[in-house]
Amino acid sequence: MSETCSHDCSSCGSNCPSRQKPQDFHEPPHELSSIKKVIGVVSGKGGVGKSMTSAMLAVLMNRRGYHSAVLDADITGPSIPKLFGIHTRAVADEIGCYPVRSRTGIDVMSVNLMLDNETDPVVWRGPVIAGAVKQFWQEVIWKDVDFMFVDMPPGTGDVPLTVFQTLPVDGILVVTSPQELVGLIVEKAVKMANMMNVPILGVVENMSYAVCPDCGKKLYVFGESHVQEIAARYHLPVLAQCPIAPELAKQADLGVIESFESDCLDKAADVVEGLLQNK
Repeated sequence: MSETCSHDCSSCGSNCPSRQKPQDFHEPPHELSSIKKVIGVVSGKGGVGKSMTSAMLAVLMNRRGYHSAVLDADITGPSIPKLFGIHTRAVADEIGCYPVRSRTGIDVMSVNLMLDNETDPVVWRGPVIAGAVKQFWQEVIWKDVDFMFVDMPPGTGDVPLTVFQTLPVDGILVVTSPQELVGLIVEKAVKMANMMNVPILGVVENMSYAVCPDCGKKLYVFGESHVQEIAARYHLPVLAQCPIAPELAKQADLGVIESFESDCLDKAADVVEGLLQNK
């Protein structure tokens, strides 16, 4: 070891005997769990449709014959149970906690399934919130799951960091909207994923346009999309540009998102399915 060694192996190319290996903070799931692939659904800001994307991809993979699950990591703003019309509480015993199964067989775990009243706010500090996400991974028994979608809160704070460090994330999907801010959203998510060595599967743009019910013309409500050029800058594929769909909003509000039919996320589902086929 050189006398000038700073002990920061990440910035050094020397192959000395004392070289430190990068630490692996991944935690194993519950011993009775079986989870083949974990996909994070992220964005740099809120209100772009991460939860909707997570739920619909779980639905699509379920329709393709896989067992899918959604881990709702948005602890202070959980919406996954509402989308699936789940209002019952999760149960636990001395072995572990069990996710609640949706009408079509999708496993869901969310803090809302553990509250006495689902409208009660979760007023917790960051470390407690991050700890809850780790518990959802380590203490919940996820049986025979092919694809787990992790619906993350916006930004690059405690929860995304905990998910990337604790869960063996196989890839992330970056969710955006057409506003000019999309460049900032993608850039933040890309940089964090690169820092954590997590592969980015592609970009999903929601609210890309609305379709006129009379003439069928596309109406760019939020202005012309820039997602293609932004994605190209970071060498990422655009996997979907989903329209504003009033029927989707209606079925989500009714808790019957599993009944919604659309092909806008089919390409994203193909990429996710490829993770299992190319294992």
